[in-house]
Amino acid sequence: MNTPMKDAPGKFESGAATDVGRVRHENEDAYLVLPESGVFAVADGMGGHEAGSLASAIVIDSLRNIAEPKMVAELLSRCCENLASANNRLLEIADERGGIVIGAIVAALLAWEGYYACVWSGDSRIYLVRQGAISQLSRDHTEVAELIAEGVLTAEEAQTWPRRNVITRAIGVYHELDLEIAEGVLEKDDLFVICSDGLTTHVTDAEILEAARLMEPHGACDELVALTIERAPSIM
Repeated sequence: MNTPMKDAPGKFESGAATDVGRVRHENEDAYLVLPESGVFAVADGMGGHEAGSLASAIVIDSLRNIAEPKMVAELLSRCCENLASANNRLLEIADERGGIVIGAIVAALLAWEGYYACVWSGDSRIYLVRQGAISQLSRDHTEVAELIAEGVLTAEEAQTWPRRNVITRAIGVYHELDLEIAEGVLEKDDLFVICSDGLTTHVTDAEILEAARLMEPHGACDELVALTIERAPSIM
């Protein structure tokens, strides 16, 4: 799922797209686009675990009822509170089902009155396109990303690391919710892209930049999803 979002005076232009892909039979991604409340989010059910689609739906539903705020700090507080509630709900469901893991990764962008805040847990990403350049605002919560940050692995070595998909943070996995937050000031013509690792596994940052810069939000979303499907392996 990708959500290029452009800041314009008094409004946000946004688009969204998702696809089940060529590997799984059920789409475990879910998204939320609420420009009237300044909330944009992607949730990805954790691969290999039961009820991934349920987990991502619960996370997104927890953000859906956030009311229009007075300031971005209020929006951020509500977002964190609702994600904590989703975390507790997923733990309850997991306990009811015999202790299985039901988790989801989330990346949320909050934008209001000239400010933005990014909230995430896991390896879904939030990018900012500003003045023709792309930067990753979020930081991947994965074992391999931590090893790169610590200097244990190089970026090249990480490509073949056997545990490169191990997630270190998620919603519904631990009793103590661990969110990371980044904040900033919006500038004219800022563009944001929120996506799951289904996109970034197959599409480069440069290609994301090109689509976001040259196309309208909905068209960019469709283009990036189509590119991902074209490059993704098939189960056949």
